[in-house]
Amino acid sequence: MKNKKSLEIPAVPAVLLAIISFQCGAALAKGIFPVLGPVATSSLRIILSAIILIIFNRPNIRNLTGAQWKAVALYGLTLGVMNVVFYLAIARIPLGLGVALEFIGPLVLALTGSKRVIDFLWVVLAAAGIIMIEPWGNKTIDIIGVLLALLAGAFWAAYILIGGHISKIMDSGKAVTIGMIFASLLVLPIAIADGLLSHLRPAMLVPGLGLALLSSAIPFTLEMSALRKIPAKTFSILMSLEPTVAAMSGLIFLHEYLSLYEWLAVVLIIVASAGATLTRKKPTHPVPES
Repeated sequence: MKNKKSLEIPAVPAVLLAIISFQCGAALAKGIFPVLGPVATSSLRIILSAIILIIFNRPNIRNLTGAQWKAVALYGLTLGVMNVVFYLAIARIPLGLGVALEFIGPLVLALTGSKRVIDFLWVVLAAAGIIMIEPWGNKTIDIIGVLLALLAGAFWAAYILIGGHISKIMDSGKAVTIGMIFASLLVLPIAIADGLLSHLRPAMLVPGLGLALLSSAIPFTLEMSALRKIPAKTFSILMSLEPTVAAMSGLIFLHEYLSLYEWLAVVLIIVASAGATLTRKKPTHPVPES
């Protein structure tokens, strides 16, 4: 048992590695876009992730209740739409910017119903971050990409709400696995219509598998391990670093250079996200992005 414990990754490094893994996966996905397109790439990731999760988790679906089936189906469909919309967004705008804008969804969810003055500060900072992106005046950034990233954030907020409910009625590993199956059923016909089968080659399965591992299997495993060891608030604060890691991944792997205003936008949204987490009265158990 001692050897097993010694091989475990401490909680904070585990979260940081999960963030790096997820954003490297996103950079890899964007590199595949010229071949498959964002919809087909997202679908390939979801389908391969579902296969990996089925192999490792082997969920028993025979004893699910009707309420569990409905919840996990909605969970999976939301997951599928969220991923497709996000990939459509980063096909049009830099990765770091897309991730920062997606964080607006969970931020708004965290502040919903709050009447405290300090929480209005986080709203103002987030709004200032959006304004800093420049599309409203100089139009240097694709406005559709910005709106798609914000829409992905809205689906992420819905995913968190549904995930919070489903975590109370069934095992998380089973929920994610079955949810990913429903997500696959949603995206597969869309991907086929988008030309997945005509453009997919056997050689593409290798980067596709890497994408599934980096964007789903590895970060999810690391996050679940970390959540058992650190408070939810600490986890959420660490996750606020994700836009920065995304921007660095975009710079290193995709040669995406953000302007000064865009970096300021990313920083303001990170500060708003971390600040809202720090000052939240009753922090909810976070649901990792999948």
